[in-house]
Amino acid sequence: AKASCLCPTRVPDARALVPSRRRMGPVAGQLAQDGALAALIGGNLFGRVAMHPALGDVSDASERGRVLNHAWRRYGTVNSLALIGLVSGWISARSNESAPLWTSPRRRSLVLAKDIAVGSVVATGLASAAGGVGFAQQASDGAVPMTDGSEPSPATPPRARRLKRLENVLGGLNLAAELSLLGVNVLLSRSASRRLVAR
Repeated sequence: AKASCLCPTRVPDARALVPSRRRMGPVAGQLAQDGALAALIGGNLFGRVAMHPALGDVSDASERGRVLNHAWRRYGTVNSLALIGLVSGWISARSNESAPLWTSPRRRSLVLAKDIAVGSVVATGLASAAGGVGFAQQASDGAVPMTDGSEPSPATPPRARRLKRLENVLGGLNLAAELSLLGVNVLLSRSASRRLVAR
């Protein structure tokens, strides 16, 4: 009978399965960006689609404004942390996204588009937050009379009415910037996957 082969099985080096520190930086940066973007988009959509219309069920106009401003003041902490996470994650991941390994005319355009989208998210987010703070200060404890979370009531003071309308526009621009950044991130991920397959 033939002797069975006792050739040793090659065991992969465990160190090769663990991402290097150099690789972990961009990965952590992308995770920070994705988590931050989820918090920003989720809060924006919840306010527009759910909370603002639901405030119309509150019987008192001033109470609607008070609840509206208290809710956004609480979520403002989340938005602030999300913006910090978005920018820090973008800085961390950008060197990898524009590295020579990945560079192509199309990818360079996507990286530039992402830079613009991140800047737009930050600029419109900060402007919307400033408008919200200014609006809340138009009445004691934020109790500005409102028809619902988006529409001023006939009793809303003129300055508060203007600030609310401006904030609505800035919030819409902020949501558009966030969705644009999400789309660019998807295209960048697909571009990276294609380059890996091609290699």
